[in-house]
Amino acid sequence: MHNNVELNSEEILQLVFGYVAEISKERKLERSLMLLADMGRELTLADRCTLWVYDKLNNKIWTKVAHGIETISVGTDLGLVAYSIRNCETIIIDDAYLDERFNMEVDQITGYHTKSVLVIPIINLAGQVMGAYQAINKMTDKGVFNKRDIKYITLASTYAEKVMESAQLHEEIEQTQKDLVFLLGQVSEKRSWEIGEHIHRVADYSKLLASKYGMSDEQIELIYLASPMHDIGKIAIEDKILNKPGPLTKVEYDNVKTHTSIGYDILKSSNMTILKTASIIAHEHHEKWDGTGYPKGLKEEEISIFGRITAIADVFDALINERCYKKAFNRDKVVSIIVAERGRHFEPKLVDIFMDHLDEFYFIHDHYKD
Repeated sequence: MHNNVELNSEEILQLVFGYVAEISKERKLERSLMLLADMGRELTLADRCTLWVYDKLNNKIWTKVAHGIETISVGTDLGLVAYSIRNCETIIIDDAYLDERFNMEVDQITGYHTKSVLVIPIINLAGQVMGAYQAINKMTDKGVFNKRDIKYITLASTYAEKVMESAQLHEEIEQTQKDLVFLLGQVSEKRSWEIGEHIHRVADYSKLLASKYGMSDEQIELIYLASPMHDIGKIAIEDKILNKPGPLTKVEYDNVKTHTSIGYDILKSSNMTILKTASIIAHEHHEKWDGTGYPKGLKEEEISIFGRITAIADVFDALINERCYKKAFNRDKVVSIIVAERGRHFEPKLVDIFMDHLDEFYFIHDHYKD
């Protein structure tokens, strides 16, 4: 804020360019909308500014970025924002409670008192309403919005339309990629006896470990999306070996071990970050901290953190659930095996995290029970 004094032209330019630089880095819709709301609030010296998104399919308007309030979803029949969206009309009023179009429901939910309001619909090039910009309670001596504010919010809404379309398209593509990854992960699982919720559990175990390990939000999301493909190479292993109800011969075991290199070869050429990460996980999730794993005998931090995390997630799930070659182990035995492999199979720090958050691992297991 600028001490409740209207901004001059230079300050406006500096503010807009600063926000544009930040918004251009964002790919998440909700974060982009929050930055746009911040920009609108500063441009108009409003107490609050909100980006509302119009969900035409469900005939709702919603926001997760209103300053000071939780997620709100309302119908399109009541309220100033709904009126603006329905009629593609800019609204500027000095006292909301004197306007019959005002819906007091949001104020009643939040305990906030709305007075002056500015609402401008966000319209794309096709003439479709995507949502609305709403500024509330002008923080100047007069306390009312003016034509200058309309100009600034109109400018911001034009930019918001571009950002919203870009972010929504990115999220659609990202969701498609997520669906594809889990689908590919299920391909290998459905060929084996392990057809339950194994890949969902491994994804959640890996996400939990990555979070407690201190990895970045981007890396946490990456391992969550990529770890379900750890066994994709099993699509090349014969059914009679994958589903053998007893111990494998040395020849059979050597054959199974090739799934790590096969998975890597399948995924390594992709330009998608998710699949490149999945190729690393497929290749390294059977490596061991002490260097006795396969296929390359990597040790300690020679093994990618993605591979080290997926290793403990995969083994934990294999131990605690029934497999064609074994019954499910009880929880005490599972924990004793994991602890015994600290510094041998698994990175010590990851075992410590596992033990510190054991209840959360059990919760994930029980949530995705086969």
